[in-house]
Amino acid sequence: MSESQRVDPAQRAETGTPPPARTPAPGKRAAPSRARRELRKHATLLAALVALIVVGAVTKGEDFLSTGNLITILTLASVIGVVTVGMTFVIIGGGIDLSVGAIIALASVWCTTTATQSYGVTGMVFSALAVGAACGLLNGALIAYGRLVPFIVTLAMMVAARGLAEQISGRHSQLVTTDLLALAQERVLGIPLMVYLFVAVVLAGWILLERTTFGRRSFAVGGNPEAARLAGIDVRRHTLVLYTLSGLCCGVAAIMLTAQTTTGASTNGQLYELDAIAAVVIGGTLLSGGFGTITGSILGVLVFTVIEDLFILNNLEQPIQAIGKGAIIVAVLLFQRFGRARAVPTLT
Repeated sequence: MSESQRVDPAQRAETGTPPPARTPAPGKRAAPSRARRELRKHATLLAALVALIVVGAVTKGEDFLSTGNLITILTLASVIGVVTVGMTFVIIGGGIDLSVGAIIALASVWCTTTATQSYGVTGMVFSALAVGAACGLLNGALIAYGRLVPFIVTLAMMVAARGLAEQISGRHSQLVTTDLLALAQERVLGIPLMVYLFVAVVLAGWILLERTTFGRRSFAVGGNPEAARLAGIDVRRHTLVLYTLSGLCCGVAAIMLTAQTTTGASTNGQLYELDAIAAVVIGGTLLSGGFGTITGSILGVLVFTVIEDLFILNNLEQPIQAIGKGAIIVAVLLFQRFGRARAVPTLT
């Protein structure tokens, strides 16, 4: 390899320089395509999703495979899916965000309060996005420039945002009586508008992570912050942007949840942080940072949503649902760990 091709990975992430092309050695097969690598990477999750669909078809047949139920699954996955996109970026960047559920609650209460002041749908949407982004910005500033631990900062934000939501709403649900409800009721080709919004956020997140310099910098910052800094990446500013992006996703999710439930309440988004983190982790993203995919995270969301739908269709009690959900999380992670262990070649 020539001197011009010897570029440090972190420097390559900063400049956006693609890795040099490699030609297969004589007698060796060419590397599999990107799509095939993606399928192999998420084979366990795809197998789990297919198995759940088979179980649903066997146990509930037409009820599970009906068009209405499939649309319901996608609608239920839409809100937590948007949150998971933001969480994926934060965890890949080496952080964690425990405040996403509370930020959703605060944004939903704030936007419904705005509705009472005759600002209309535009004011509600703007206020939800602004509150979400502001909370994420505060998280990022305290972590990046205050040098505080992400776990502690976002835990404090979780408590404070939930408390502020209770203070503003007086612990009452605030009804939505504006055209915001049209977002949940509007359908295009029989599919709710919320599902299209969910797909748009996922596609935007995938492009940002996989096809831009920002995504490569996120992997570099999460994998080795010191190497990223030496390569010229402003690690603190990038961390600030990652948490702001997560907060912005919470603002979008707050709009979707408020439109679906027709209320803004301090109880909105309960345990969403745990669901999002679990989806990201079983999707293959490392909690230590530096590795992960949007595709895997969304597959994790779909697996959890299908599980919950099956539990509801089979009339299982809530404690049994929680036990089953936890057992499935552990099983999927064990299969993933086993698959990775077998994929590592043995040194002789």
